[in-house]
Amino acid sequence: MIAGFRFLGPLGCNAIMEEMSHELPRLRPGLDFFPSQDPERPGLLIRDTYRFSDAILLVPPPLVASLDCFDGEKTELDLRASLVEATGDIQVGELEKQMVEMLSAAGFLDDENFDAMRQERLREFASASVRPPSHAGAAYPDVPDEARAELAEYLEGSAPRDESPLLGIAAPHVSPFGGWRTYREAYGGLPEHYRGRTFVILGTSHYGEPDRFGLTRKNFVTPLGQAVTDTALAEELASRAPDAVRMEDYCHAIEHSIEFQVLFLQHIFGPDIRILPILCGAFGRSLYQGGMPEDTEAVKRFLESLGEIGSRDASRLFWVLGIDMAHMGRRYGDPVAAIAGQDGMTEVERRDRRRISSVVQGNANEFWEQVRENQDDLKWCGSSPLYTFLKAVPGARGSLRHYEQWNIDRQSVVSFAALSFS
Repeated sequence: MIAGFRFLGPLGCNAIMEEMSHELPRLRPGLDFFPSQDPERPGLLIRDTYRFSDAILLVPPPLVASLDCFDGEKTELDLRASLVEATGDIQVGELEKQMVEMLSAAGFLDDENFDAMRQERLREFASASVRPPSHAGAAYPDVPDEARAELAEYLEGSAPRDESPLLGIAAPHVSPFGGWRTYREAYGGLPEHYRGRTFVILGTSHYGEPDRFGLTRKNFVTPLGQAVTDTALAEELASRAPDAVRMEDYCHAIEHSIEFQVLFLQHIFGPDIRILPILCGAFGRSLYQGGMPEDTEAVKRFLESLGEIGSRDASRLFWVLGIDMAHMGRRYGDPVAAIAGQDGMTEVERRDRRRISSVVQGNANEFWEQVRENQDDLKWCGSSPLYTFLKAVPGARGSLRHYEQWNIDRQSVVSFAALSFS
């Protein structure tokens, strides 16, 4: 008999083990999982899409299956058993402790440590005087001269516009190096006289609340300078549709759909452009439960308020939509790989163009009925900014300048387009 232990029989032993074994916290939402591309360091990489944490963890291949234990239901005993199976060693106590501590310290578990980390990031953004660039140095250069040179190269060869007058444009929000041809068609040749307008930028909110619009009073900073936010218009929208608005929405801190538009506008019109940045959350209730987005009263009030501002201030506004379209392939949960312009992506293009046709004709209802087909199996992440624009500016009519599909990786495709509205 080992000192300090008593054999209680199967029933007593199970009872003691259950009492001593605690439920593990779950892996929190908003994490991005993707395989390592380094053959010398294989495994699964984990990072935080919300950037509450800057950590990136590499989980070795034998331990990946043990992540399933962090579902909010399994216990420490389940994790221990999983690690024993993975390693073939019954002495896994230290490894178990290390795994839990590493995930918690990184902010990847739904626990007190993450809650404190999240609250601190929210406070930091709310108290910041400006919105700093979040993708400089990754999606585009963080050195001003290098950024200007790269943007000039992207826009080189663009033709002057023949539409007059323009109400606005739609451009991609995919990384500029992947969608530069379409950015060129969207932004190239914009006349100088739009410089003094307030650019109402409707961007996709990839991480925001459904049926909500994210606003901020903060100026947007990029390597090219500081764009000035029209706080009077932001405050007016917040006061007229308070239930639809999230003021100082943290999503602005991490979202690229508006940042990339600000960068191109600054390159063309100068660093101190005036903007009204609006993040449009998915119209989830309509998409999954039926009806139109404005059947939600808060959404209806926001669309009406934005439309009244658009009509009242038409001569001093210019609309810019930061949108991508279909997302197909393994990266986006589809069972088969997608190759731009091949196989099933030809049917995707046909359906994309059908939706685009409704948009350029200004037919908001027809467009939304197409989006709702199969609960948007094309996964258009730009549908809510487009619908918002069509309802706020019902007289807008458009033209398609360019359509493109791009393999964001070897098995996944994003589609996007350049549109002009007049």
